[in-house]
Amino acid sequence: MNQHATVTKGFTACPHDCPSTCALEVEILDSRTIGRVRGAEDNSYTAGVICAKVARYAERVHHPDRLLKPLQRVGAKGEGGWREISWDDALDLVAERFVQAEARHGSQAVWPYYYAGTMGLVQRDGIHRLRHAKRYSNQFDSICTNLAWTGFVAGTGKLAGVDPREMAKADVVVIWGTNAVATQVNVMTHAIRARKERSARIVVIDIYDNATMKQADHALKLRPGTDGALACALMHIAFRDGTADRAYLAAHTDDAAGLEAHLATRTPQWAADITGLGVEEIEAFAALIGRTSRTFFRLGYGFSRQRNGAVAMHAALSVPTVFGHWKSEGGGAFHNNGAIWHFDKRLIEGRGYEDPSIRHLDQSRIGAVLTGDRDALAGGPPVTAMIVQNTNPANVCPEQRDVVRGLMRDDLFVAVHEQFMTDTAKLADLVLPAATSMEYDDIYRGGGQSHILFGPKLIEHPDTVRTNHFVVEELAKRLGVADRPGFGLTERELIDQLLTASGYEGLAQLEKDRWIDVQPPFEAAHYTNGFAWPDGKFRFRPDWAGMPAPNRPPASMGLLGPVGELPVFPDQAALIEETDEAHPFRLATPPARQFLNSSFAETKGSRQREGRPELRMYPDDAARLGLEDGVRVEVGNKRGDIVMPLKIDAAARPGVLIHEGIWPNAAFERGEGINVLTGADPAAPFGGAAFHDNRVWVRLA
Repeated sequence: MNQHATVTKGFTACPHDCPSTCALEVEILDSRTIGRVRGAEDNSYTAGVICAKVARYAERVHHPDRLLKPLQRVGAKGEGGWREISWDDALDLVAERFVQAEARHGSQAVWPYYYAGTMGLVQRDGIHRLRHAKRYSNQFDSICTNLAWTGFVAGTGKLAGVDPREMAKADVVVIWGTNAVATQVNVMTHAIRARKERSARIVVIDIYDNATMKQADHALKLRPGTDGALACALMHIAFRDGTADRAYLAAHTDDAAGLEAHLATRTPQWAADITGLGVEEIEAFAALIGRTSRTFFRLGYGFSRQRNGAVAMHAALSVPTVFGHWKSEGGGAFHNNGAIWHFDKRLIEGRGYEDPSIRHLDQSRIGAVLTGDRDALAGGPPVTAMIVQNTNPANVCPEQRDVVRGLMRDDLFVAVHEQFMTDTAKLADLVLPAATSMEYDDIYRGGGQSHILFGPKLIEHPDTVRTNHFVVEELAKRLGVADRPGFGLTERELIDQLLTASGYEGLAQLEKDRWIDVQPPFEAAHYTNGFAWPDGKFRFRPDWAGMPAPNRPPASMGLLGPVGELPVFPDQAALIEETDEAHPFRLATPPARQFLNSSFAETKGSRQREGRPELRMYPDDAARLGLEDGVRVEVGNKRGDIVMPLKIDAAARPGVLIHEGIWPNAAFERGEGINVLTGADPAAPFGGAAFHDNRVWVRLA
């Protein structure tokens, strides 16, 4: 008789770089194998719904191409020659090369480079413990979040807003600057619930007809980088038509009279000329939110992908403030909950021995750093040794040609700790196989929601792979710093200490409960007793240069980008890469539905669903250039040029090109990816890379 294997259920959290941080239920087939992955139905934010790529997570964990043994480069960099090496020898080699780099140029010649391939606080952030113990170069994290966070805090004084679950209680849900269907599926869960239960209207504001726009009752398709103009026109109409909540403005904002005077010339026609929208579209939207107190603005990370993003986020956030939407349940705005956690990560990150004199290197400018730019190096020594965890800079970072050229330097030692042979791993001297989130303990927090979640080890990792925590601990032993506080503890011990030091009950309680909901009460989330500035007033006149921010550069770096060009009041800031005669198109590079940055691009299910990298062009533009669907086109600018197939598609506006997803570089004809075309110049006021803000030319390849 056939015996059926017993399937048990495990509970964890999605580790990936997504605001949803979904609570997961995982089928455990045996001690090393998972099956189906589902969203936890009893988590009030996840509500049983997860994205398709994470539902197929077994495809990633058990992928036949997963790295399983340490590999040392043989031959020239990038040629693809490797030999197996033991873990002890591999870690000895890393330590040896770090010691050599320090002896030659000082400790700051070593740069531990990391980001958000896992969002677990132990496995992601433990690399800082080694960094600070050894006085290696610091990293300023400028990719992905900085512009949006800065713009939000410029108004509220705090990176927190209305409970995102209140979308289900809204009568209008405005999804602005995020393709939630593709990137934050739970946003749609709560918005669709409002539509079903309250007949709520869903408004989507974006730059092309993406999957979220197709779900909208009202779709506003802007020219890229013109969000500020739309926001100003909406507020102009509010003052003009008497739908501005003057009593709320008098009680809760800093200079409503000054804002009204400033907006006098920001008419719907003015905004229509800038945004490409029709005047009637702008008027209709303003009328809808003007008569609907329960209007919820869900503001996304698209604001972080344009050079004027901080100003644009602040302008969009000012709209519900002028209308007084914050007063109502189901009204107001939300972007990220970064300010509600109050985590004390000093032990995990080794903050007790951090040296403030050690330089910070801009994560986004890794190409300039590795090619010896003196400004990017902050006047310090060259970087001659790196360990890379949780990121793939040769693929995901801007100015890709400089990044690759830097990684190819013969005098640079690079160890990459990874699950797959990524574009960065291919250029490394040493590749270390990494565990997945199903194979270790960690703790997570939801940037787009309010839960702290425990992610326990559900299965054993393959015998020949190791966790990030293991690598950091073993290097500390070899480098003589393992006696420092924070080292020598297990993941579970670090999690327990983090919780108790932060004022929560310990790990035993979290493991029992699976998550902690720390959503602030209505009064705090809606700022009914005042915004988080000393005077309690929302700032229409932000102090861009002097304001605190969640991720302000250290004093040694100073302000970043053209801060002097930032406007006094909400406005359309002319800081984007406008087209010119030589570069008549704007190129945006939004996420693909089946990928998450460069993750999942290796899995068969995701690649089949995405098809191939393509450049989308408006039909009239293609006709004018004499280009037919499917032809090979070359697209370029001052940073470089790449070749890919053309897809004629009316999804974007005329003059706007769309390329979805971060495909592996090898998926392109010349072996160079889309980030050849994106810029690393810092955006004002505190840095950030503007991935959707590029002017380019196009021609038949």
